[in-house]
Amino acid sequence: MKTSLPEFEHFIKDKRIAVIGAGISNRPLVRWLYPKNKNITVFDKMEPSDERLIAIRNDFYSQGITLNWVTGKGYLDSLQGFDFIFRTPKMRTDLPQLIREREQGAVITSEIALFAELCPAPIYAVTGSDGKTTTTTLISLILKTHGHRVFTGGNIGTPLIDQIDNIRADDRVVLELSSFQLMDMLPLVHRAVITNIIPNHLDFHKDFDEYIDAKKNIYRAQGVLDALIVNASDPTSSRFIREAIGEVRLFNKHDSGRMTSAWRDEGALWLHHSSEHNPQRIINEYDVLLPGSFNLENILAAAAATAGDVSLDAVRKTARTFEGVAHRMELVGEVDGVRWYNSSVDSSPSRTIKTLMAFREMDESVVLIAGGQDKKSEYTDLGQAIVETTKRIVLCGQNADLILNAIQTACNRSGIGFNELEIVCAEDYEQAVRQARNLALPGDTVIFSPAGTSYDRYHHFEERGDHFRRLVGTMIDENNP
Repeated sequence: MKTSLPEFEHFIKDKRIAVIGAGISNRPLVRWLYPKNKNITVFDKMEPSDERLIAIRNDFYSQGITLNWVTGKGYLDSLQGFDFIFRTPKMRTDLPQLIREREQGAVITSEIALFAELCPAPIYAVTGSDGKTTTTTLISLILKTHGHRVFTGGNIGTPLIDQIDNIRADDRVVLELSSFQLMDMLPLVHRAVITNIIPNHLDFHKDFDEYIDAKKNIYRAQGVLDALIVNASDPTSSRFIREAIGEVRLFNKHDSGRMTSAWRDEGALWLHHSSEHNPQRIINEYDVLLPGSFNLENILAAAAATAGDVSLDAVRKTARTFEGVAHRMELVGEVDGVRWYNSSVDSSPSRTIKTLMAFREMDESVVLIAGGQDKKSEYTDLGQAIVETTKRIVLCGQNADLILNAIQTACNRSGIGFNELEIVCAEDYEQAVRQARNLALPGDTVIFSPAGTSYDRYHHFEERGDHFRRLVGTMIDENNP
């Protein structure tokens, strides 16, 4: 059910509000809420002396925003007596403190859940284990190319709550939604896209079933005029077809019946909209700028999602010109004839597998830098993908031993001599870059694809990718004094 902005403002004005986490998504929320109700307490686990927290507090103060703060160890112990609680995205909903407050009548929600409830425009939402950000960006660009006014945000890194006053009913909103965000929200989504679902974030979720259940929330509140877009080749999400309330659309399969579908055939991408009699060629595969088969799938998902709302020319133009998203197979420089790619977003083995596959398809000679924080992932297939792609590997990070064991297993299975590989371990990414430079030859490609999260050393994968960019930039500067 949608709530109007005046209704919400009336409801919130006399309430005690708690905001848990002073991170990227919640700071715009606080600024937006403050004129409506100044009784806001911010809870954060950062210690009072943390320079980041001090900077955040000073920034609010400079804007005339005076807040109550509870920080440091045991910060949630004081979470009592609040009417409205906004949780940070990566916080479980079954914490004792949240359960206690919910039982006392508190409304527990999040910035993105509130935005979706208040949003007056049709929402396109994308979730999945891989390809969320690229597919979200493609949908946004296609809609913009057609002429729609588009607002894009969510897990992609842009909170939208402070834009709610500017959004009109005839605009389009595109959201990337993670399992963390979806756990306690039932958004009304006009077009819900699920790219794929494989075991992921099992360091956060109790099990794979809980992870799947969170993803399902993207379509559970849909109506008969809405659409669920699923990956026909994905065994998990394709089962959701039977639960859909509205229209079902497929990608990675040509449906000869009444479903809208998008697929690959004869070296091209195709779309068959349910309102059309015949399939239409979107674009030849060799005309797509983005490398990798999985990016072709992302285009198919975006085409199926936007069908009927845009012209096919808008899809074609986007596919032909889209260069990709930062930190995703991003070319960041060339040093001594070696190209360096940043794919810091590869926070799971499955993402690194797809990145390696893309470079194999391009017949690149690869040096791999891998390693990050483990999230209880399965590495067997990654080991096989690595030995099929390269014999030169630099490992760095908390899951380095797990990756090394997977490589050894793959060698044993494939009959590849483990001693034929050049594998070196690094203490940090500075050392990893130096070692990769020593291993690489002119004409080679160095890929930074961690296969783990960034939380062992960084706050998020963007910070990790920015660090890698700077390291490559330093090499370039040294070569060009």
